This record gives sequence, C-alpha cells and structure tokens, in this order.
Amino acid sequence: MNETIRPALPSCVINSVTYDKSGMRRDITLDEISDVLALDDGSFVWVGLYEPADSILDKLQEEFGLHDLAVEDAQNAHQRPKIEAYGNSLFVAVHTAQVVAEKIVYGETHAFVGPRYLITVRHGASLSYAAVRERVQREPELLALGPSYGLYAILDFIVDNYRPIIDEFRSTADSLEQAIFADTYSRQTVVRLYELKRELTKMRLAVGPLQDVLSQLTRNQSGLVPEEVRLYFRDVHDHALRVNEATDTLREMLTT
Repeated sequence: MNETIRPALPSCVINSVTYDKSGMRRDITLDEISDVLALDDGSFVWVGLYEPADSILDKLQEEFGLHDLAVEDAQNAHQRPKIEAYGNSLFVAVHTAQVVAEKIVYGETHAFVGPRYLITVRHGASLSYAAVRERVQREPELLALGPSYGLYAILDFIVDNYRPIIDEFRSTADSLEQAIFADTYSRQTVVRLYELKRELTKMRLAVGPLQDVLSQLTRNQSGLVPEEVRLYFRDVHDHALRVNEATDTLREMLTT
C-alpha cells in the first residue's frame, strides 16, 4: 500500500495541525489549510512558528484573513505585552522568560486567535511549545473547546516558567542580604545587587502587562473564548498575580 509523502514544512514552521471537534489531531501542510477550513466541521487549525519569514506570514494572512496591523506586529519582536481585537479575531503579545543552562533568557510570543485557528509566533529565546501540545492532546475533551483553550495552555506554560525564576531571585536576594548584614559584602556584592534589580525590572515589565491581558481574556464576551475557557484564564491570572506580587516584594526589599 502506497503512503502519501507530505512535503516538508518550512524550517520556521514548527507544527501545522488540525484538531477535529473531538480534539483528535491530524498533521497538515500549509497548502491544506484551505481544504480544512472549507469543511466547516468544527475543526480548528494550530500553526506554530519560530521567527517566520515574511512570506509564511503573508500566506497565513491570506488563508485566515489576518489583519494587516496584527501581521506587522508579529513580524517584529520587541512588542509590548498586549491584547487587541480585530473583528472576530484576537492578537496577543506576551514576554517569556525561562531558566536555560542556569541563565535567564527572554523572548516573546505572539498569538492570533480566531474561531477556527490558533497561530503562535515565537521570537528570541522562547522555549518550544511542543510540551504544551503534548499536554493538551492528552485532554482531547478540553482541546475540543477550541483555539482559545490552546491559547490558555500556552499562557499557563509561560507563567509556570516564571516561577523558578522568582525562586532564584528570592534565593539570590537572601544571599545578598546575609552578606550585607554580616559586613562581608564586596564590590561583587554590589554588582550582583545591581544585576538582580535589573532582572526584577525585566520581570515586572513582562508580568505586569500580562495580568491585564489575562484579565481581558477572563472577561471576553466575543464568542472566541467560551465560558469554560474563561475559568481557566482566571486561574492563570491568579498565578500571574502571585508572581507579580513576589516580584514587587523583592524589588521593595532591595530598595530599603
């Protein structure tokens, strides 16, 4: 029996799949997206990109009717965290942070969300979302809630990756505090203190605006975010709030 050999995806396309209304997955090429959307069978498409070529975003814009301004934002890193509505679609930009090889690295994730699609665009040192897709595929009944559930899983993953960083910041702050009160601090202690303040500022700039993004998603009444999914966004919002409060507490401690 001959098997159909699918053409390889462009290197910047990390995944291109469709999920049916039961949450079951099927890999597709970008050229097959039109056929999937024409079926009107309750399925949706999830495309994951990493620093895509303009030609790829242009093709997806044509397939999904993405707004020009949103596409322009997705083509460029250094967007402020935000959520914007364009007709019956949303554009979300958030900052990411992870510990990689004992160093904190920062990146951005942009997402387009429509009734039948989720497109994620990663820039910079942003971890792959393969683990997120594997997780949601183990819960097909939840994935069947649609693209907004995929967005929830992405944002939940991003916030979860903030937590080890806060723990590391707290440990460093405790060490610096002990050195200062023991009169054993040196120029290196001052340098570490300055670096920690700078990292805390970066974290605050990432998490603070993300709270607003999540807050808007918990209240979204457009039909893109079902009530069941809004409950999940509320949970992530609470987690982000705790990260933000911990960041502010550490910043205050270092300035007193």
